[in-house]
Amino acid sequence: MRAVTARALAIGALALAALSPCRADDAKLPTLPNLAADLSQTSVSGISSGAYMAGQFQIAHSKIVVGAAIIAGGPYGCAESAFADLMPGPGAAILNLSKAVNGCMLNALALWGVPDVDQLVRKTEKLADAGRIDPIADLKNDRIYLFSGTNDRTVVPAIVAAAFEYYKRIGVPEANMVYVSDLPAGHAFVTEADGLACENTGNPYVVDCDYDQAGVVLKQIYGDLAPRSPTPAGTFTEFDQRPFLEGENNDGMEQSGVVYVPPACLKDETCRVHIAYHGCGQNRSATGEAFIKESGYANWADTNRLIVLFPQASVSAVNPQGCWDWWGYTGANYLTRDAAQIRIVYKMLETLAKPQS
Repeated sequence: MRAVTARALAIGALALAALSPCRADDAKLPTLPNLAADLSQTSVSGISSGAYMAGQFQIAHSKIVVGAAIIAGGPYGCAESAFADLMPGPGAAILNLSKAVNGCMLNALALWGVPDVDQLVRKTEKLADAGRIDPIADLKNDRIYLFSGTNDRTVVPAIVAAAFEYYKRIGVPEANMVYVSDLPAGHAFVTEADGLACENTGNPYVVDCDYDQAGVVLKQIYGDLAPRSPTPAGTFTEFDQRPFLEGENNDGMEQSGVVYVPPACLKDETCRVHIAYHGCGQNRSATGEAFIKESGYANWADTNRLIVLFPQASVSAVNPQGCWDWWGYTGANYLTRDAAQIRIVYKMLETLAKPQS
């Protein structure tokens, strides 16, 4: 997951002023199914930019999100420059991206107090007071998992430690959190048996550390679970994301995503939804199905009434690695319920919650 440079974003921003994302409008894809899911038990996880997006979605919609896993990511709002409000449009995103890479990935701005956890907590409280995110009180019972590999040189451990501190200061009890920082993983999602060697960082950003990260994440969020299925018995379905993009501008989304539906969730059982956000350079166009099928989420979903949603961000001129928006490339509201990508994924949840037809 190579860092996107500020120079690349600046060049891309100029191109984006004249271009809109190209999608194959004539492609025929299945629609996301109506499964009568229980949205009040939604959970989120993500790696790298997906970790930042998982935190953003959790905090924007904490009324329905019961837990989050932040894997190789930092605290909410970390990338926003103090000067972003003075430079509207692409200029703000350029300022934010420089801070994102240097201050919120590499920890190169620590001497200047970045990340400033107390300031980020105050910012979160201000957004909640303005009604732009759900009330802070809804966060305080959430279950949190955080992870940093000791060989991660992309988002260094100090940044994940700042995310842990952020959740403590926002009011999540330490008893509700697990912070794992002792595995020799690179910048990747960790599995028990699939992927590259544990210490590696590289496509598809899935590594074998003899550690079932998906299982640990879901147990931390939901408590005791039934044993995982050796082989997923449900269906991985590519679905059309385009209906959810209507009315959005510069959304940064692919034309299709993937949902995993266990057999039980097609029957009368009420299922929960776990949203799994890929990282930069880890969407389907870059890595195929590796993250989706090798993460292990489907194995646990089969036996525990879980639908797993894998939304997909797209590559564009301003976002050449297909990262989720954690620095404002889709617009100034990227941290709030009004963020394009947060709105889009929330609409997907609403569809999954509709009664089965």
